[in-house]
Amino acid sequence: MQTTTTDPASLDAQRGQLWRVLGVGFGLAVIIGNTIGAGIFRAPGTIAEQLPNPWLFLGVWVVGGLYALLGAISLAELGTMIPRSGGQYVYSRYALGEYAGFIVGWSDWISSCGSTATVALLIGQFSGALVPALAGRGLVVAAAVVIVFAALQWRGIVWGSNIQNLTSLLKALAFLALIVAAFMLGGGGAFTASETYPTPIGMALVVAVVFSLREVIYTYDGWSGVIYFSEEVKNPNRDIPRSLFGGVLTITAIYLLVNVALLYVLPISGIAGKEFAAGEAANVIFGNYGDSIFRCLTIVSMLSGINALHLMATRVIFGMSRDGLFTTKAAVVNEGGTPSVSLWLSALVAILFIVFGQTAGWVITIVSFYFVANYILSFISLFVLRRREPEKPRPYRAWGYPWTTGLALIGSILFLAGTVASDTWNSVYALALLAVSYPVFRLMKRAR
Repeated sequence: MQTTTTDPASLDAQRGQLWRVLGVGFGLAVIIGNTIGAGIFRAPGTIAEQLPNPWLFLGVWVVGGLYALLGAISLAELGTMIPRSGGQYVYSRYALGEYAGFIVGWSDWISSCGSTATVALLIGQFSGALVPALAGRGLVVAAAVVIVFAALQWRGIVWGSNIQNLTSLLKALAFLALIVAAFMLGGGGAFTASETYPTPIGMALVVAVVFSLREVIYTYDGWSGVIYFSEEVKNPNRDIPRSLFGGVLTITAIYLLVNVALLYVLPISGIAGKEFAAGEAANVIFGNYGDSIFRCLTIVSMLSGINALHLMATRVIFGMSRDGLFTTKAAVVNEGGTPSVSLWLSALVAILFIVFGQTAGWVITIVSFYFVANYILSFISLFVLRRREPEKPRPYRAWGYPWTTGLALIGSILFLAGTVASDTWNSVYALALLAVSYPVFRLMKRAR
């Protein structure tokens, strides 16, 4: 594939520029806000059902954190080497050509908009349970949340970053409060229970571990959030690596503490198969107030996710538009430093996903096939650029390269293979979508 290296500086001058005002605090906030969400509430029940042993249950969460750390080591080099906003799209386009960038960008944008809708719908569902006047109006609440956060971000990146910092701080404090309450008021969970654990053996154990790791890795997804804003970070050479490593380590610590807290409160059988294991733990800790407290915690947790997903989706479609892979109008930046057309377009797609819920869920499931595929292309990009441009300045060089990048790449390939094996039909649809995408790409190139 031919690599396109057109300098977009002239386009920036015509359409406005992003503001270089973000620091490590925002980087940590957007990673925490984007990553910690519904997954940590849903995944423990599924994993405990597959691995009904406390140590295996915790072990897969450690492995997931190590995978994210290996990925962060590689993306830190790419983020400082090519400090442009747009996420992994930027690296694939630069290293592998426009079509690879097109695939990464569109799948990332669609999945981000779909995730915004999913999170907003959960807020609407839980709000109706807490406030009787909102019962049965989940779609309206979800759409309103999407619009409100888009309107706040439209005022500028300073507003968007401040909201992200505040909501992520509230999220971290809420989880800390839950963890402290579990250890102070809980007890009699899996660590003290006398129940036996019917752990699978042989191939059944391998399948259970692979399935559990898939759930864990999905829950860790979002750890790369800061790279979507690389050219808006004041000191990308320093702040991008610090944000990535600090974010991954913080998320890993929170996930492990949450799961240890669950095991301290509930036996493993009380976690297995539960849709919201944290809700079960809250009922044990807080009694009659447990359900309301859990729903409030969930809503607070989801708000920072909405803001982060808006910010990220906006940067992806902005980056593609700036490079000529979408309408040039979406590359316009307003006086507050926000790509306004990209923002409202992303919000519109999220609302469409909310309205057409079942169809949207099917689309998101298919597009999620590309989730790890995009990481694979990023890791390959690092290998390609090390070979093709060895003299290019690299403010941060991936520690342990090529072994760390190679392990992350192998882990991603194995994960993708497991996804194809366990969800074959949706994987086939995803590959069909990939085949159709090329003529669409050629038509867009011709139109440009």
